[in-house]
Formats: sequence, structure tokens, C-alpha cells
Amino acid sequence: MPDIFSVIADPTRRQLLSALLDRHLSDEASSSGAAAGEASVSELVHRLELSQPTVSKHLKVLRDAGLVEVREEGQHRFYRLQTSPLEDIEDWIVPFLAAADEGSADDDSLWENASEAVRSAAATFGQNVGRAAAESSHRWRSMTDWRSRLRK
Repeated sequence: MPDIFSVIADPTRRQLLSALLDRHLSDEASSSGAAAGEASVSELVHRLELSQPTVSKHLKVLRDAGLVEVREEGQHRFYRLQTSPLEDIEDWIVPFLAAADEGSADDDSLWENASEAVRSAAATFGQNVGRAAAESSHRWRSMTDWRSRLRK
């Protein structure tokens, strides 16, 4: 399996992951025949304004890393985000986030010495974690509201 950090270091692959995350969170089926949480290759090509060979090449890398899974239906391919491999990144980054909470003056040097790829990956990861947290919170509140209405 490829190194997960190398896989997400590429900005095109991060764009694909973000697009698939949006589809995952929208929980709606698309007009392209993709089920809820899935996106077709043509949908990703259109959304990211990239060529089909470029999108397919990067989706293969993401698939080999276990970050996406594919469903084949005839000649069509539908991709879905798999978040479990991102736990390696989470395990690696959490100590840095915890250190930031301690307010040490040395914390700024961590980011000053970080490469642009690490900064970009961390920013994307933070955005994705924020979206997932907001979505979970919304679902929890909706479910709680629904249960309280049933009890009345």
C-alpha cells in the first residue's frame, strides 16, 4: 500500500477527495446514476475541470491507497470516499494539535519549517474534519429533535 502522506500530498488528489467528501456529506443520488455518496468519473471531470485520463489516473492512486472504493456498472465507474485510511494521518497530527493547545512559543516554528505540501494537507484535513464534525453535530441534533417530538 502506498504511503498515505505521499498520496494526499498531490493537490489534484486532495481536490478529488474533497469532491467525494462533498458527495458523501450531501447523501443525495446524482443524475449520473451514482448512488448517494458516490460520484461518477464524468461528474468529477466536470466538477474539477480536468481531463478524464487525469482524473482516472489520480483515482487509481487513491483506490490503491484505500481512500476510495469503486463500483462498476457496465462501462461506468462510481467512486465513494473511504475515510478509515485517514486515521493514520489523524494519529500523526493529533499530537501536534494537542501541543498547539498548550500555547508554547515554539509552536509557530513547527509551521514555519513545514513544507507547503504539509501545510496544504493539514489545511485540507482541518477543513474536512470541521465539515465532518458539523455534519455529525447536525445529524445528532436532528435525531434528538425527532425523538423529543415523538415523546410529546
